[in-house]
Amino acid sequence: MRFLIIGAGAIGGSAGAYLTRAGHEVLLVDAEVEHVRAMQADGLTLEGRLDFTVPVSAATPGEMAAALGGQAPEAVILAVKSQHTDAALAPLLPLLGEQSFVLSMQNGLNPHAVARQVGAGRTVASFVNSMGTDYLRPGRIMYGGPGTMYIGELDGRMTPRIERLAAVMQQCFVENTQATTNIWGYLWGKEGFGAMLFAGAVMDITIAELLREPLNRALLADIAGEVVRVADAEGVRCEPFDGYDPAAMRFTRPRDWGAIERSLAGLEQRYRRSLKPKSGIWRDLVVRRRPTEVDAQLGIVAELAGPHGVAVPLIDRVIAMIHEIERGARSMDPANLQELRELDRRFYPGGVLVA
Repeated sequence: MRFLIIGAGAIGGSAGAYLTRAGHEVLLVDAEVEHVRAMQADGLTLEGRLDFTVPVSAATPGEMAAALGGQAPEAVILAVKSQHTDAALAPLLPLLGEQSFVLSMQNGLNPHAVARQVGAGRTVASFVNSMGTDYLRPGRIMYGGPGTMYIGELDGRMTPRIERLAAVMQQCFVENTQATTNIWGYLWGKEGFGAMLFAGAVMDITIAELLREPLNRALLADIAGEVVRVADAEGVRCEPFDGYDPAAMRFTRPRDWGAIERSLAGLEQRYRRSLKPKSGIWRDLVVRRRPTEVDAQLGIVAELAGPHGVAVPLIDRVIAMIHEIERGARSMDPANLQELRELDRRFYPGGVLVA
């Protein structure tokens, strides 16, 4: 296949390296000029699961049209941060061909934003998890893998293009790749897990430590439960993945704490073995010192909750706290997590949703 990858960081760069290595035609585009020049000069190096360097075609957004040489891309993989979606797609729009489509390989519910720009018919969504990826420095990326990927059409149809795309990804990149008729179920399911990671990012802690601490169990279950309530209101059936079952987090009476414990324990075991022990949110705040994707991930959940009359107090508070940390108005501190636990006990005493 002929791929154009916009955003050659952790996810996009890993995919581009593996696809190139397998013989596919790939152009990697990234806004970080130093990264592009390093790839042009010395290729792209991956370390972690497998260590290898592969020569790649790379360009900045301003060089993209010339690098394509008038040939429309078949598949565009969009792997930029969610807040950069519109800016990344703007120079692409006149370069798309009649059969071109855009695969969002991003966090959250971002296929909505992609579809607004390129059209729903040209938008394909993917769920990616447990990839263990990190941008290390120009021309070098860590990919721990093996990861999990689901690919689907926004309208739930099983089409030849997603079957072909899933087969290519399975053969070349992520062995555990499947086409699905419920991609929104996986994206909403991951939103709940993402809400846990944002809650954990208010202090300096590994993902495994966050999940292992018994004092955090109710908070994590309840913030994920808020996401499931909104998904239910939207008519989406959340799908389980990597040992995590979103349905276990639902505010039932009685609450299934056994299922909750199994889900969190399964996630904790997975991340205890990961080559990337801390979340990308932590990396944005501490290493890259840049805004996180909190608005594009949790903000959209809070926005969708409103018309349904669904309260999401934990999500609202985490969004506010992350913004304060981004601005330097709040430091990462265990007291932040304690504040969230106290808020959780106030709104959900005993893990029960009070009407």
